[in-house]
Amino acid sequence: MSDDVGARLDAWWTTLTEALGVTDVPEVREAILGLAGEAAHGVVRPAAPLTTFLAGYAAGRAGGSAGDVAAAIELPREAIRA
Repeated sequence: MSDDVGARLDAWWTTLTEALGVTDVPEVREAILGLAGEAAHGVVRPAAPLTTFLAGYAAGRAGGSAGDVAAAIELPREAIRA
């Protein structure tokens, strides 16, 4: 990832977490992007936003800890690879 893309993503992450009032969200951006890529290439491209939304929703319902997020990311990865 180029420095410019990384800087823009950092800025967007900050803007969005502040706007949504979730500045305490675990820093899992790379894992989320990886999941989106796997869904886009392993299922179909439009599966990427759906997969990341549902993983985030599941993580939030489970409590939202870093462990909850990691588990919610791993489950769809396993389904994609199956």
